[in-house]
Amino acid sequence: MSAPGKPRAARRQPASTPAIRAATAAAAGSDPPQPLFVAAIAVRWRDLDAFNHVNNSTFLTYLEEARLQWLASVPGTWFDEHAMPVLAASSLNYRAPVSWPGALRVELACGRLGTSSLTLTHRVSDGADATRLYCDGEVVMVWMDPASGRSVPLPQAIRVACGG
Repeated sequence: MSAPGKPRAARRQPASTPAIRAATAAAAGSDPPQPLFVAAIAVRWRDLDAFNHVNNSTFLTYLEEARLQWLASVPGTWFDEHAMPVLAASSLNYRAPVSWPGALRVELACGRLGTSSLTLTHRVSDGADATRLYCDGEVVMVWMDPASGRSVPLPQAIRVACGG
């Protein structure tokens, strides 16, 4: 409750991200972005926590595996001694718990192509029922020169793979 004569503080709204915009579009009936890559990943017994479902941090491992599978499928050179990708940011929205045994479908889509960065949106769903969503969000990858620690332009192979 505000003191008399003082205005109420404005409530801060969450920032809009490509994943939030995609989820909003999907809820409004729009088609989600076309996946760049779909990875099939098995849930391992070791992924479970004390509550007998996949631990939240394990989703980052699933996303890493899907990114590596996608990158391995990209034709051309996407890294060399002067340009390597690093994870700069991640945003995950946990929608439902995942149990063992299970199979997952991890979809990656291009949310944004920058000069030296790439935002990949993701959807982690049930391997047998893609409408059963477990997690969505996005990650930002930046290509950098490991010797200098400075960002470098995205490799042409990545731009082409993302349709840019």
